[in-house]
Amino acid sequence: MEYRALSTEEFDDISSRILHEDNHLLIFNKRAGEIVQGDKTGDEALVETLKAFIAARDRKPGKVFLGVPHRLDRPVSGICVFAKTSKALERLNAMFREGRVHKTYWALCADGGALGPGAGEESGWTLLENALVRNEKQNKSYVAPAGAKNAKMARLKCRVLGSTLRYKLVEVELLTGRHHQIRCQLSHIGYTIKGDLKYGAPRSNPDGGICLMARRIRFEHPVNHSAVDVLAPLPSSWPIR
Repeated sequence: MEYRALSTEEFDDISSRILHEDNHLLIFNKRAGEIVQGDKTGDEALVETLKAFIAARDRKPGKVFLGVPHRLDRPVSGICVFAKTSKALERLNAMFREGRVHKTYWALCADGGALGPGAGEESGWTLLENALVRNEKQNKSYVAPAGAKNAKMARLKCRVLGSTLRYKLVEVELLTGRHHQIRCQLSHIGYTIKGDLKYGAPRSNPDGGICLMARRIRFEHPVNHSAVDVLAPLPSSWPIR
């Protein structure tokens, strides 16, 4: 199987964004606007670009295996995990499904006021629990009354790490994995993510993305059982340092 040729600049860019790689895993720093898997737009998916990169780098004459155990929304940046073997993919799928992968996100948000700790939470963290309903036509989730038809409970923890004159930097730990969960739940309490027009931001970002990133991921390696703990750098476009 032949993969498209990458330019020297594209090859170097892909190489510089690999955060961790071994025989079974490839952990990559996705940019806002890139799609992880193919969709109706027809734009090239990141998984296909990475296959072409591996084929060129490793001089692989045949098909490159690269599985996708999880995805990030197109406007979101940060850590994406790919499986380089079928064994790793099968085990990662189970780990994500069972909540054995710990994901931390950072979001740059409008100031929604004070965040208070939820019941039983450690100081500094707020527990958000909402029933969410997904609207397929709008590709959007809404907070709904508990018990609403087709509603699914969504839980996350969040805390403010710092602030600028206009925004607060919020850290989020996901406890469930619902559609647009972070975007919807933060917006519901007044912490609209910068650039997120779909959930109430007043204006878009120049790159069309939103200021939400998968900042850190922690899990037990699916094959050799070592500790994997990866941190992604803050995007240079974010107006905070």
